Amino acid sequence: MPVPPSPILKVLSSLDEIPSTDWDALANPGTPPILYDQQDWIDSPEMIQSTPSLKTESTSQVSEFNPMLSHAFLQALEESGCVGWDAGWIPQHIWWEQDGKPIAAIPTYAKSHSQGEYVFDYAWAEAFQRAGGNYYPKLQCSIPFTPVPGRRLLISPEANRSETIKILTTGLKELATRIEGSSAHLTFLTEQEWKELGDEGFLLRTDQQFHWENNGYSDFSEFLEVLSSRKRKSIRKERKTALENDIEVEWITGPDLQESHWDAFFEFYVDTGNRKWGSPYLNREFFSLLSERLADHTLLIMAKRNGRYIAGALNMIGGNTLYGRNWGCIENHPCLHFEICYYQAIEFALSRGLQRVEAGAQGSHKLARGYMPNLTYSAHWIAHPSLRNAVAHYLDQERQAVLHEQKILSEHGPFRQQGS
Repeated sequence: MPVPPSPILKVLSSLDEIPSTDWDALANPGTPPILYDQQDWIDSPEMIQSTPSLKTESTSQVSEFNPMLSHAFLQALEESGCVGWDAGWIPQHIWWEQDGKPIAAIPTYAKSHSQGEYVFDYAWAEAFQRAGGNYYPKLQCSIPFTPVPGRRLLISPEANRSETIKILTTGLKELATRIEGSSAHLTFLTEQEWKELGDEGFLLRTDQQFHWENNGYSDFSEFLEVLSSRKRKSIRKERKTALENDIEVEWITGPDLQESHWDAFFEFYVDTGNRKWGSPYLNREFFSLLSERLADHTLLIMAKRNGRYIAGALNMIGGNTLYGRNWGCIENHPCLHFEICYYQAIEFALSRGLQRVEAGAQGSHKLARGYMPNLTYSAHWIAHPSLRNAVAHYLDQERQAVLHEQKILSEHGPFRQQGS
């Protein structure tokens, strides 16, 4: 891969503009490609001053397969219209290739609001607008509607990582300026990326999610044995209660996924979306495209009563992780949410030998069910100096509060104390 005379970043208004194999070579390097049946240029003097050489350092960010970073997942959001001008998520993916070979990318969207992000900046926007500024548009580097931690700086293992990051961040700031945006936000990124962006002057933020870890358990009963007696009894009671009233549970994945399953699940999803945030982010077409293109990485855990589906949860299957996504129901039954979203997810992960279950955003109630607090990371660039200084001061305090809360929650986990 020869060194280019000057780095040029391309802005993709759709992932249709590049082959899926090129995007996936950066998003999920080292894994087989997924097969299924307006452009701007950034070329600034600051970027030309530093040109990445071939690989000269460790690239530990090459990690397990993440289906939500794949071209198939992100392009399905675009094709279905879940993202686009009407949704206020306008694709502006940063892309760099050289001699037909991908070097780096960032999944990026220009946004006219702060919905569907799960890292909340409403207070920042309100404060800036009260002071006479325009917070929107802004740039959002993330997987839309998906609070799943993972890589956001998609860099070829053959590139010099530190120099490439400098070019990507310079390009990101320039793109924000060109669209007259206030800021750029990279959310749910890895800890390493978080630190690297901090070195580039981005403001650093933390939050937490609850994840279940497979510490070598052979089955669910073995997992229960490491919990305190009280928590073990509570979980057994919840699982029994959840399946009363002749409720059955099905795992549906791969070629078994049918449109009838998605019809039922979409009804659950819409009901939950209408009650929680007023308007569901995903449409029915998206789920069909997901099933068509990522069926082997998609899992529906469905509850059925009297021959009719009454509740379900969507999960995505990664290389070593089960990602819990959306839940919904049309009948309310005690503890059914816990059974479908948490306990059945653990059972499935154990059956596949997966290392962890990530159960989505928020929810300290997950702690009692074996899901422990884990930090999540985001990095923020804000153009206006006064807003930047105010946010920086706030984040200094917020990070300390998050660490304090994580420590307290970890001390009250459900696991047996040593010697007990």
